[in-house]
Amino acid sequence: MINLTVNGKPVSLDAEPDEPLLWALREDLQLTGTKFGCGMALCGACTVHLDGQPVRSCQTPLSAAAGKKVTTIEGVGASKTGKAVQAAWLKIDVPQCGYCQSGQIMSACALLNGKKSPSDADIEAAMSGNICRCGTYNQIKAAIHGAAATLAKGA
Repeated sequence: MINLTVNGKPVSLDAEPDEPLLWALREDLQLTGTKFGCGMALCGACTVHLDGQPVRSCQTPLSAAAGKKVTTIEGVGASKTGKAVQAAWLKIDVPQCGYCQSGQIMSACALLNGKKSPSDADIEAAMSGNICRCGTYNQIKAAIHGAAATLAKGA
């Protein structure tokens, strides 16, 4: 059994230690918001937080999450930062096809948790591993700036 906390709830999984965290989340726990993109940790669609840090769940073995806190797109809205990012995403209508957006949001939240007022360069660096086939990069950057402004008002 592998024990971890997912979106604030303790979970015990009877799974192989080398099973990708992505499949444990999607198949075992039915948390399908985290997407499979490339399977090689290159596109960012599978990004989740592991103890607050963004990781590519397609290449993170379940054993690496043992005893740790995992936050997925389904749980990120419980935080102040997650709420602000999700609201900013909706306000300026970032998604087109939407497939990459859960990974984009998870990376954006990790950025804002570490840097309250990121520059364009900070955003580009933090988001560089997240690919959007629809090309919504300008909207993503604007939404991150908007979320940062919202968080600054509430601080």
